[in-house]
Amino acid sequence: MKNFLITGGAGFVGSHLAEEIIKRENSVTILDDLNTGKMTNLEKIKEKINFIKGDIRDHILLKDICRDKDGIFHQAARASVQESFIKPDEYQDVNVKGTENVFTTAKEYGIKVVYASSSSVYGDPIELPIKEDTVKNPINPYAQTKVDKEKLAVKYAENGLKVIGMRYFNIFGERQSKEYAGVVKLFLERIQNKLPPKINGDGLQARDFVFVGDVIKANILAMESNIDHAFFNVGTNTNISVLELANIMIKAANLDIKPIFGPPLEGDVKVTIADISLIEKSLDWHPTITIQEWLEQKISAQNN
Repeated sequence: MKNFLITGGAGFVGSHLAEEIIKRENSVTILDDLNTGKMTNLEKIKEKINFIKGDIRDHILLKDICRDKDGIFHQAARASVQESFIKPDEYQDVNVKGTENVFTTAKEYGIKVVYASSSSVYGDPIELPIKEDTVKNPINPYAQTKVDKEKLAVKYAENGLKVIGMRYFNIFGERQSKEYAGVVKLFLERIQNKLPPKINGDGLQARDFVFVGDVIKANILAMESNIDHAFFNVGTNTNISVLELANIMIKAANLDIKPIFGPPLEGDVKVTIADISLIEKSLDWHPTITIQEWLEQKISAQNN
């Protein structure tokens, strides 16, 4: 049995990660300030985890928690692109200074860290699909914090920390929050109420959507690997436009409606699609389900 810390473990990705680690008969401590995380996300495993409400910026707390840990899955962050324009200083403080606190503590105890980076580091890429060595071009304050965290990861790796950054593309699945593949959550809510999906912009913006269960497997494979330092794209090497996504959901629900359109969002990337050859080769990881398949199954189940 191993003992893992998950920061942000009451969030969308963190809670799924906690469930899988518990399933593998390991011990889990969760540190979460519940800014966006929810205790209801941990309902299935609440008796099997050690939950601590706290902040990753609290160095003394983090040192105390990490003394006996075999690995850290660092998922804690402020994650809303739109909010990052309003609260850039808070995003820098939590995402960057908080992450450095995690890295400092992990280095002190010799603990490996697998942490959440983001495809947002690439901004609007010139070439597709996006490879890990693509030039970083953040176009919003949230993305800038992810770039800054990666610089820290490189710096700490050079000083001996084992740290792997997972560049998540748009994650979907049960319990997803508005920060992760938020359009899916919003569309589903409207479809369930027989309302037309509302699209920001022209709907031609395309995303690489990756299933949360596949993201969890990628994290665990990275932790178990002999790789000390790397950055991996976690996507599917496919993409779908927001408009196409809306139409798939309308069709699956057998509704006679059409999407409606609103103004585009500030800081919204136009097209993403991940080159996943590196993670496939390095970790033998492969995506298992597409967004289309998952949505059709979910909407069909709701209608029956």
